[in-house]
Amino acid sequence: MDTHVWKKYIPEFAETTSKFYDGSLNQGDYKKFSGFYGSYAQRGGRANMLRLRMTAGRVTKEKMAFTARMIKEHHISRIHFTTCQTIQLHDLQPDAVTDIMEKALDAGIVTIGGGGDYPRNVMCPPLSGVEKDEYFDVSPWAEAAGEYLMQFITAEKMPRKLKTAFSNSPQNVTHATYRDLGFAATDNGTFDVYSAGGLGINPKLGVKVAEDIAPEMILYYIKAMWLTFLAYGNYESRVKARTRYMQEALGGPQQYKNAFLEKLNEVLDSGENLHIHKKEQPVTKKGSGQKISDRRILEQKQDGLYTAVWHPAGGIPDAEVFCRLNDAVQDMEAVEMRLSPDETAYIVNLTAKEAEKVLEITYDSAQSIFETSVSCIGASICQAGARDSQALLRACIKAVREAGIPDGALPQIHISGCPSSCGTHQTGMIGFRGGMKKTDGKPQSAFVLYVNGCGIQGKEQMGRDAGTILETKIPEFLVKLGRAAADSGMNFKEWNEKNPDALDMIAAEYTA
Repeated sequence: MDTHVWKKYIPEFAETTSKFYDGSLNQGDYKKFSGFYGSYAQRGGRANMLRLRMTAGRVTKEKMAFTARMIKEHHISRIHFTTCQTIQLHDLQPDAVTDIMEKALDAGIVTIGGGGDYPRNVMCPPLSGVEKDEYFDVSPWAEAAGEYLMQFITAEKMPRKLKTAFSNSPQNVTHATYRDLGFAATDNGTFDVYSAGGLGINPKLGVKVAEDIAPEMILYYIKAMWLTFLAYGNYESRVKARTRYMQEALGGPQQYKNAFLEKLNEVLDSGENLHIHKKEQPVTKKGSGQKISDRRILEQKQDGLYTAVWHPAGGIPDAEVFCRLNDAVQDMEAVEMRLSPDETAYIVNLTAKEAEKVLEITYDSAQSIFETSVSCIGASICQAGARDSQALLRACIKAVREAGIPDGALPQIHISGCPSSCGTHQTGMIGFRGGMKKTDGKPQSAFVLYVNGCGIQGKEQMGRDAGTILETKIPEFLVKLGRAAADSGMNFKEWNEKNPDALDMIAAEYTA
């Protein structure tokens, strides 16, 4: 789809945003309107954010250059790599939002449908096509799905948003088996299809509705998903207007599967040709013969090429570092950035010398597994947020560093400021969700602790609620947890598996 077709919508955005800022439109009505454009007012109503859709998590050199140019032109100091593989620009004034939104279309970046009740950014494993152990490169199919889904943004209105993901291995980094619609690669070059899953309130694992489908058939399943949601989605309650609630509404997983397959047969019988033909685009770049080894360097399946890992704390990179990185990669053959659902950026297709340069520029990257922890943008920015998840993460990283907890003694944790699970708190070994706890009869800022979640395909489980901890005590809790694992001589995962009651025993000191 030609991205320029969306330009006709922008004047209405500019006009309505102006009304919000002059006080003639309230915040609730503005939120209902602006989500269509991928923009929301930030907490306090004095600035906007804008979500740049990066289909399949790919940030090509052209898209990276555009983002860097907007950062410089509009003096943007806060950007965020999101858990849905987009780039959010923050603290924007109305003229800046409109200008970036329009210019983004010239760069092939669409913001339309980035919020609201629309198909969202299609997700894909960031290392698809370069990862050694993947089943196959799913990125061409993810991109085709992203392009196809754009037509539903202006079609009949769904009850709520629709999230679609692809996975290339059982690592399931995009949570394809518990999204609204997920295509999980198999070792024979096909997809298993999962539907009606999701995190947040009343989380659900997806229902496997099909097995071993040819990649060329994916659009038929996307059309069937849209029709199923239109027919059975809840239009009365926004809380229940997500696909995962259809499992219960229809009587259970098998009944949901039957309903989905009924819609699939309608699509197949309609005569509409939705077959697609995509080919992998193999990397032809050659390595230089030099080698490099570093904890932030991954060897690709392409001989002599490397990926550099960059994880700024909380997915919020230094804007100047982003711009310097952009300047550096523009002359590097076949290099691009890939965004991950855990807020990591991967710079792929590097020679050893290029990788050294990228490592030097991205000096602000995480120094341990724990520092790769995930956080939503938090209540200081988000209207819906209950707690400042970013501030909590910073406090935890500081405490863990000062305590000298060794790498591996704590896992990557996941923090959400509210039940929406934008920080994916329900899917990690340790997660926190913003809440409240009464102390001496007074409400205090706190987070609910979730433990032992897992996203690996075949082992999926949602984290268990293990009690509520005061926000001020969470860094202390994590330091104590890390010391216990470190003293055992094991990493956190090993220690937790061999001492299944230990985590709860330590948590009990803080949740009482």
